Amino acid sequence: MAETHEFHAHKLFSLEGYVCVVTGGGTGIGLMASQALAANGAKVYITGRRMEALENAAKSHHPAEGSDVKGGQIIPAGPCDVTKKDDLEKLVKEIQSKEKFIHLLMCNAGVGGPKTVPDEEDAGDLKKKLWENESVEEWNDTYKVDVTSVYFTTVAFLPLLQAAIEPNGPLPRFAPSVITTSSMSGMMRHAQGHFAYNAAKGATVHLTKLMSAEFQRAGIRVNSIAPGYFPSEMTAKSSDDKQKSELPAEKVQEKGHVPLMRGGKEEEMGMTVLYLAKCEYVNGEIIAVDGGVLNVVGGR
Repeated sequence: MAETHEFHAHKLFSLEGYVCVVTGGGTGIGLMASQALAANGAKVYITGRRMEALENAAKSHHPAEGSDVKGGQIIPAGPCDVTKKDDLEKLVKEIQSKEKFIHLLMCNAGVGGPKTVPDEEDAGDLKKKLWENESVEEWNDTYKVDVTSVYFTTVAFLPLLQAAIEPNGPLPRFAPSVITTSSMSGMMRHAQGHFAYNAAKGATVHLTKLMSAEFQRAGIRVNSIAPGYFPSEMTAKSSDDKQKSELPAEKVQEKGHVPLMRGGKEEEMGMTVLYLAKCEYVNGEIIAVDGGVLNVVGGR
């Protein structure tokens, strides 16, 4: 039985000694996740296509000197285009040259895809608008990044995740895990003008469930975070000199379907990442962190 002192937050969510890999870790949700992991003691390798952004993120958000938590680091790795098998293999070998195993993989890289609002009532006008403003290539590119790369990134790292399990590593079965970044958009019937993105994120949700069931044999958990509106380059279209973005509350309020009337706080994303990283009893779950949007917009 657990004694009361064992319920201290720093014990429940300590990641000292953990090794993590986060794709798309240089900005947005990937950077929020990396900060949360590193602040609680993890060594976090962040990767993406833009090495300059990764290096700047690591330099700007390295855990503070003198922190009570020891060992936390944010380390650039790559560059890596997660849609390319060769890049993924190189990334695995790079991590493997430094680490015997990893505790956590977060598949976070993603793109927004084309946007066309289906607001025409006449079917001819509706066809013309959608047909002329979106392409098969854009749809395929969205799916390739948001779904296919999640699958192949996870598969590439399975051996390093399993290597953390006893007797080869220090962890019990199902302690190593994968977190995918899906979206509330993959769980709702409102297209938001993002047919390609929402369909791809819906596939990411189901892929997470498939992997969580099939990879149980290897002793690895797979869960997903389905964010609502968080400050990122995808939502804000830009980031500052520290790779951070701003999402004013007014912009979120304009949407009319967010009960909290604001975007998500970076710390709220961090809380969710820590929970899924540490709670070994959670597998195959899709956790919406959306300010209550899915209570208002049909989908669940």
